Amino acid sequence: MASFRPKYITFDCYGTLTNFQMAEAARDLYGSRLDEPRMQEFIKNFAAYRLDEIMGDWKPYADVVHNALERACKRNGVAFSPDDARMVYERVPTWGPHADVPAGLAKVAKEIPLVILSNAMNAQIMSNVEKLGAPFHAVYTAEQAQAYKPRFKAFEYMFDRLGCGPEDVLHCSSSFRYDLMSAHDLGIKNKVWVNRGHEPANPYYGYVEISDISGLAGVVGL
Repeated sequence: MASFRPKYITFDCYGTLTNFQMAEAARDLYGSRLDEPRMQEFIKNFAAYRLDEIMGDWKPYADVVHNALERACKRNGVAFSPDDARMVYERVPTWGPHADVPAGLAKVAKEIPLVILSNAMNAQIMSNVEKLGAPFHAVYTAEQAQAYKPRFKAFEYMFDRLGCGPEDVLHCSSSFRYDLMSAHDLGIKNKVWVNRGHEPANPYYGYVEISDISGLAGVVGL
């Protein structure tokens, strides 16, 4: 794998590159109403409902957040307000990168084109991308693909736009459920798992593990 030089390095954005702060947003909203064990349960439920909400036909991400937050509130006996969901959604474009990202991307951007495939809205994603501090060859969204990852349709949209196949890319993500499982099933043999602590290791899916983006250059022999 270390000698593999892909045509493109493709990335998940939220969580992998951008410091995705949904848990913090939930704490800001409900931390005064829930003790710590219940708050942790709420955060876990909110994350699970966000994944569940994107499995069907595409809908705007504001709806995903609204529905997932409402369901988490119902499950945890917390009063839900649409204004709360709107606040969470409107925070998304304000989030910047993990500290390791700008320098880590800069090492590889000079040699290999970088691509983002994000479960994002067109109106929000570029605000996040601009904060990453590196040039991107292309940025593709779930809104463009009309499908969210982990659905194959999102990845296939990216391949069609790039004019390449699974064998041509190195896909980099911190999530198995959103990215690396689908990448495996689609035949993307070259994968990098950025261990941000979101999910446990799962060696079945075949990847190189790095602790942060500073390790990416070494994976491609730079």
